[in-house]
Amino acid sequence: MMSLCYHLSSFLKIFFAITLFNFFAILDIYAKPVFNAENAFKYLQKQCDFGPRNPNSQGHKKTRDFLIKELNKFSKNVFTQDFTFKSSKETLNLTNIIAVFGTNAKKRILLAAHWDTRPYADLDPDPKNRQTPIIGANDGASGVAVLLELARIFKSNPPPIQVIIVLFDGEDYGKTTKEMFLGSRFFAKNINKDWIPDYGILLDMVGDKDLNIYIEKNSLDFAPGVVELVWNKANELGLKNFHNKVGQAILDDHIPLLEIGIECIDIIDFNYPYWHTLNDTPDKCSPKSLETIGKLLLGLIYE
Repeated sequence: MMSLCYHLSSFLKIFFAITLFNFFAILDIYAKPVFNAENAFKYLQKQCDFGPRNPNSQGHKKTRDFLIKELNKFSKNVFTQDFTFKSSKETLNLTNIIAVFGTNAKKRILLAAHWDTRPYADLDPDPKNRQTPIIGANDGASGVAVLLELARIFKSNPPPIQVIIVLFDGEDYGKTTKEMFLGSRFFAKNINKDWIPDYGILLDMVGDKDLNIYIEKNSLDFAPGVVELVWNKANELGLKNFHNKVGQAILDDHIPLLEIGIECIDIIDFNYPYWHTLNDTPDKCSPKSLETIGKLLLGLIYE
């Protein structure tokens, strides 16, 4: 009898150990990944280390190569759209960079940011600086940094939906809108049918230490359902940086997508005192702000 009880006890211990192991394994599979704010900030700093990334500059070329190489670490489906644009001053060599994650195309979202920087600090308080290219830590590097960190996460935690990451070139080149949003316009005119999403989210200027995101008016007017979805998720996650108030109407890379029928919203903090100045540097940005945006996007993707 003692021997039977001993064997039964041993069996139950093994059974419960295996059950517990399987339980935690299942939890691990379905656990939502965590956004690494410090790693995202390193991506921001890395871009700035290349210097100004205005088209045709050395920093632009080095950053292009870095972004393609980095995304290829995380996805087997990385594409480029190389194109030229003849401006009033020069012919620009430009590249949109696209990476596809996830195989479940029943639901597909597009996440975008621009990776170029402005060729002149036209709003700098010192007039002597106004023809100097900017570093663009917030206006350029911040949105890209969030998306690179998401790409890294997608490698080890394949998303349950399909995610298209698009890095637009030539957003901030011109002094008028005729010579801006060049990459998003080219993308909209030449979009692969397999990249057309259910909806899109554009990230721009999301690294500001004092991050406050208001509802961009064009987004609300032309993609109200996406605004509602995103702001509800932000509220659910307790992200206090998102305010349920309508802000400015902003011309940005989401407009060409809206014009072809893609419901895309712009997540942007336009109240940034260093915009288009030489002071748009990494010290004005915060890992915490990048984390806020990353948490939101992970919540939408892995819900």
